[in-house]
Amino acid sequence: MARRALLDFEKPLVELEDQIEQIRQLARDSEVDVSQQLLQLETLATRRRQEIFRNLTPAQKIQVARHPQRPSTLDYIQLLTDSWIELHGDRRGSDDKALVGGVGRIGDQSVVLLGHQKGRDTKENVARNFGMASPGGYRKAMRLMEHADRFRLPILSFIDTPGAYAGVLAEEQGQGEAIAFNLREMFRLRVPIIATVIGEGGSGGALGIGVADRLLMFEHSVYTVASPEACASILWRDAAKAPVAAEALKITGPDLLQLGIIDSVLQEPSGGNHWAPLQAAETLKAALLDNLAQLQTLSERELLDQRYAKYRRMGRFLEHPAQEAALPT
Repeated sequence: MARRALLDFEKPLVELEDQIEQIRQLARDSEVDVSQQLLQLETLATRRRQEIFRNLTPAQKIQVARHPQRPSTLDYIQLLTDSWIELHGDRRGSDDKALVGGVGRIGDQSVVLLGHQKGRDTKENVARNFGMASPGGYRKAMRLMEHADRFRLPILSFIDTPGAYAGVLAEEQGQGEAIAFNLREMFRLRVPIIATVIGEGGSGGALGIGVADRLLMFEHSVYTVASPEACASILWRDAAKAPVAAEALKITGPDLLQLGIIDSVLQEPSGGNHWAPLQAAETLKAALLDNLAQLQTLSERELLDQRYAKYRRMGRFLEHPAQEAALPT
């Protein structure tokens, strides 16, 4: 089996992983009982992994969020749903592979699922445009959400993109308009919308499917107005300052939860979701069903009013506590 791709800060685990594999091979080739040694080394590796991932910097969390083996939208859909039918096309001549969606069932609940889709290797990433959707992708997403609204199906969206595709052709085809249209139209949808940042949530590309009643985020995912590399290039004209920008941007789950941008941080398995995708899917499924049950107790009017109020609260801040009374509700 191919070794998992290791990130720079995971290098201390390499020697332990190699020792564990050597002992396993010894056990296969002989009748020597090495169970005790294996247990000790595996316990040590687990403890070191927990220590490393418990103290990740924002820049390191970005590396985890971009990990090539991190579960993708289609991975989660396959693990979450009992049945699933992918739907294609925006009905305007485009079928963007960077944004996928369709109809599925989770238990006895029919839902519409959609999200950004990256590739596992260079060839697939090129085909998926590295998860950067074109205007056709956002129009396809809106078509699926309209379908959900018409048939009263909850919407589950999965965010994992460095940003919308910013090529000249995308701009000519109306990238900004497509995203803005989605932002406006998602506010009027009469069904529960739950969005989850499963990897990297970048800029308007993430917002195009991110206007939701509940915004969840995995522990080592990131959600940002601009990539730290882009921010560093703009502010300091030096992309090497990306770690400084990552710290300043407040892109991690705990920071965004404190700021009131997201509603919940989902704990990841030790080592990140790519170490235990089945466990990650179970965590996500439980959170989705729990939030869905809460939202389905609301009337359509309550749902729309709470969604509007949620986004009106974002970005408010006080320079002095005395100003609080003057803020509009």
